[in-house]
Amino acid sequence: MYCRNCGKEVDEKAVACPACGVPPRTEKKFCHNCGVETQPSQVLCVKCGVSLGGGAGGKNKIAAGVLALTLGTFGGHQFYLGNTGSAVIRLIVSIIGFVAFSIPTLVMAIIAIIEGIRYLTMEDHVFESQYVTSKKGWF
Repeated sequence: MYCRNCGKEVDEKAVACPACGVPPRTEKKFCHNCGVETQPSQVLCVKCGVSLGGGAGGKNKIAAGVLALTLGTFGGHQFYLGNTGSAVIRLIVSIIGFVAFSIPTLVMAIIAIIEGIRYLTMEDHVFESQYVTSKKGWF
């Protein structure tokens, strides 16, 4: 990870950048993924393509987490994140499982609860990188 204030490489768990003393995720002068200089209103890094946040396409991890905990069994959070394939699979498995034996629906519910807790507890930049930019569909 790179400091968003000075562009120096810092540890993922750093509270403050050792080079400039600023929390590494607070400013918007450099890309947190590759360290290239950015403009304050820039929403996408032109070098590595990672989302810099603040754009209209960004998804909220709280909304995704709540959807996973409430409608996750039926793929609600996956529809929200734009993972239509994963969402449709969850929906079909849950409906068939609900009508037939309910075990598949229970499995989808357990997976959704795990994902919802993960979304709510992970750091914003990790959520953005894994689930918004990379479109990770499962766990």
